[in-house]
Amino acid sequence: MTQAGFNMVRYCDDLVVFCRTQAEAQAALALVHDWTTQHGLRLHPEKTCVVACHEAGHCFDFLGYRFQNGRRFVRPKSLKALRDRIRQKTGRTRSGSLEEIIAELNPMLRGWFGYFKHAYHLSFRTIDSFVRRRLRAILRKREKRPGYGSTHQDHRRWPNTFFASHGLFTLHEAHAAACQSR
Repeated sequence: MTQAGFNMVRYCDDLVVFCRTQAEAQAALALVHDWTTQHGLRLHPEKTCVVACHEAGHCFDFLGYRFQNGRRFVRPKSLKALRDRIRQKTGRTRSGSLEEIIAELNPMLRGWFGYFKHAYHLSFRTIDSFVRRRLRAILRKREKRPGYGSTHQDHRRWPNTFFASHGLFTLHEAHAAACQSR
């Protein structure tokens, strides 16, 4: 692809070829198709496409990211996987102190942030609020109160600073710090 004059990003068996025009993109796709056929391989029909990702409504997914409208977002499937892992660690009947639960969550959140730190910043606030809501639900359950920790009263009782004082890693603050250090 480089010899043919195309810019390409590749990781293992996934690749993205950057083109300026539709005709150039079709030529690149034909070149990739010919190469894979010569080597006894075939392109995945659902994953192989030509997309003008700078136009509204067009996007493509690559390595956990969704590229759309000139921005990088976290792919919905990747967000769902993170939420599922958080749910596993923050069941309402979970035993252990709040500090132990946070100590278990933090490495996972740091690792996830390390990979997705280049994503659009609004994803981070959403995940942060989800984690805190799950922790508030645990605290409510321990007080033998029904509910899931999403009321305004719960937010006043256990504000964001409460969790920060217990050492909870905050994706939004980590993103803000990373942006300042650039």
